[in-house]
Amino acid sequence: MYAVTIELDFCYGHRLLDYVGKCMHPHGHNGRVHIELQAAALDRRGMVHDFGDVKAAIKSWVDKELDHKMILRRDDPILPVLQGMGEPCFVMEANPTAEALARLVFDQAAAQGFPVTAVRFWETPTSFATYSRGAEAQGSGGA
Repeated sequence: MYAVTIELDFCYGHRLLDYVGKCMHPHGHNGRVHIELQAAALDRRGMVHDFGDVKAAIKSWVDKELDHKMILRRDDPILPVLQGMGEPCFVMEANPTAEALARLVFDQAAAQGFPVTAVRFWETPTSFATYSRGAEAQGSGGA
């Protein structure tokens, strides 16, 4: 099995609801995302996938949807206030944890047709979450 990993960086803000601790308050991070792609065989160019193609597709989505935005859960009471002020926000159904953001990027890469097997979402230089699908789901195309 061949694998390649693409790394993207972006800045974002968030806060966690139903949480006791510092992350219950609005704050920011310099996020780093590792997107791993795998293939059993290389393409005609000798690649799993072209790095430039992946970066162009996924980075453009990250830049448009997540970069320099407050990422908040749909029922966060601060959301209407920020939106009323014209502040850029990205709204999620789940708490915007590193785990949920890893899944979000994974799903976006998969929806764009990339053979993604794992996404690592670095919230800080020392802490990250990983989302991947088990081999049985990858083989069946299930979520």
